[in-house]
Amino acid sequence: MNKAILTLALALCLAACGGNAGQNSDTAETPAPRQTTGVMKNDRVEVLYFHGKQRCPTCLAIEKNAKETVESRFAEQMKDGSVLFRTIDISADENSGIAEKYGVTWSALFLVSHDGGTEHSENLTEFAFANARTAPDTFKEELARKIGTLLK
Repeated sequence: MNKAILTLALALCLAACGGNAGQNSDTAETPAPRQTTGVMKNDRVEVLYFHGKQRCPTCLAIEKNAKETVESRFAEQMKDGSVLFRTIDISADENSGIAEKYGVTWSALFLVSHDGGTEHSENLTEFAFANARTAPDTFKEELARKIGTLLK
């Protein structure tokens, strides 16, 4: 019963944000970042937060908590360019290419690793919507764990 309620609440929140996020993808190249915190390296981990013009409180919490996690726990890696946090407004024409690449049509959170010219992305949107606002500590811990794993 609780799972059904959580699923319904998540579906309503997702509908309120205006669309659907893409699936995981594996590709060989990524475009240069448009909005970046840190210096880009070839081998790196990127935390990509996508949003449109309208954002609900959960969308805002995803950005806030993801950014706080990256900046507080991976400050040294941000300085050397091995971890980047990017906020991407998908309503801006210049970001249409990256939004299309990841199949993003609304708020989404992706974790992207670049290793030896190979890219792997993980769509964390469902996890983010389920935790960023209602369980921020759980969200931050799991995001930090996933980033840390990719850095090893």
